Amino acid sequence: MDVRAKKHLGQHFLTDQNIARNIVESLSFEGYRKVLEVGPGMGVLTKFLLEKESEIYVAEIDQESIVYLKKHYPKLEEQHFVGDFLKINIPEVFDEELAVIGNFPYNISSQILFKIIDNYTLIPEMSGMFQKEVAERTAAKPRTKDYGILSVLVQAYYDVEYLFTVHENVFNPPPKVKSGVIRMTRNLKEGLAGNEVLFKQIVKAGFGQRRKKMSNALKVLSIPENMKSHPFLDIRAEELSVSDFISFANEWKSNL
Repeated sequence: MDVRAKKHLGQHFLTDQNIARNIVESLSFEGYRKVLEVGPGMGVLTKFLLEKESEIYVAEIDQESIVYLKKHYPKLEEQHFVGDFLKINIPEVFDEELAVIGNFPYNISSQILFKIIDNYTLIPEMSGMFQKEVAERTAAKPRTKDYGILSVLVQAYYDVEYLFTVHENVFNPPPKVKSGVIRMTRNLKEGLAGNEVLFKQIVKAGFGQRRKKMSNALKVLSIPENMKSHPFLDIRAEELSVSDFISFANEWKSNL
């Protein structure tokens, strides 16, 4: 029995075992006991995860996939199925740190990444496959065309590595785009705690008009009087590093 790929769920099942193993092996499996796989489908990653000593959980909403996984991977017991990743309250479900992994549905990629950074205190590591464009934007560096809101918001909490590209022909059904695998490792950046809301507002406003200097792009936020001569306001958002955005947001807050 196979599972039918459902378009409305963004399902494209990976068929290449070597790629699946490489994604699993990109996790360190160090410093945590639990791993949560998002969107396991027919278990191409699950198979290799269950070879590890970690305790494996799965977040799946497709009932056909759940039936398939329970039949083919009896190590997964009822308590290892946690439902919809975007809807679960991670601190309520997990009382300790865990890694996240997956061949993520492309139609909810950004939502998955934002859910991870919202729970960064519990998630030290993530490895997974996204649409190539999303993977590249997540890992992008300043002064590049891919560097933007997603890059800065994720990299404020995680160091991101683009690992490798995956071509369309190793999926069933094949997607219309290439995929990219990234690894995210929680970083040691300091100074953002307690100022997340303003930080995100500045990042979103700055890139909202990315061709304009920050002085123009941030007018919607009412720049504090003491900040109006700040050197960062004379350049574009794409020229600022993640650390620049953090320090700028903290300085802004101190001038309110």
